[in-house]
Amino acid sequence: MSISFFLRGLLIGLSIAAAVGPMSILCMQRTLTNGQRYGLISGLGVATADALYGCIAAFGLTAIATFLVGQAFWIRLIGGLFLLYLGVRTLLTKPATQAKVGSADNLATAYLSTLLLTLTNPLTILSFVAIFAGVGVGSASRSYGSALIVVLGVFTGSALWWFLLTGCVSLLRGRFTATWLVWINRASGVLIVVFGIGALLGL
Repeated sequence: MSISFFLRGLLIGLSIAAAVGPMSILCMQRTLTNGQRYGLISGLGVATADALYGCIAAFGLTAIATFLVGQAFWIRLIGGLFLLYLGVRTLLTKPATQAKVGSADNLATAYLSTLLLTLTNPLTILSFVAIFAGVGVGSASRSYGSALIVVLGVFTGSALWWFLLTGCVSLLRGRFTATWLVWINRASGVLIVVFGIGALLGL
């Protein structure tokens, strides 16, 4: 039973992480600009946020979910503005010719930025509730142990996706010239700005 809950959580984490969105663009851009470590750490920030929202859904923390959904306007407003900031910053960033080693502070910033940005979409909780019920793990909230296993599976699945994605992008990085990297950076910045504008218009 525990393995079953873990595998279901794993599939949920994979499916949610694999959805194309601003986080995918941002993690790929960071991998191309600074190397796989930056991209992977950024992806782990997303995976952590997914696990936190999955935790709220799996444990049935109704009060927290209700509060976050009730503040969705302001939270998403902040998220949209943050996306605009990241998009413009990406446009102005010059890609490194070689992957950077990365200091602990920079890696922490990469992690926290994607963690907080992913958390600016509290409606994700409702998605988790619906998905959990759809695949038969909604009852996991009756057992704290089962709920924890599901959440662990969600984090593992999400983290696995980001490891595979950034690994593939990192392998392709050496095939791009400096000029290509600049244009990829600009295109990524534009896409992130578009996602930011879309988030603000969606309010």
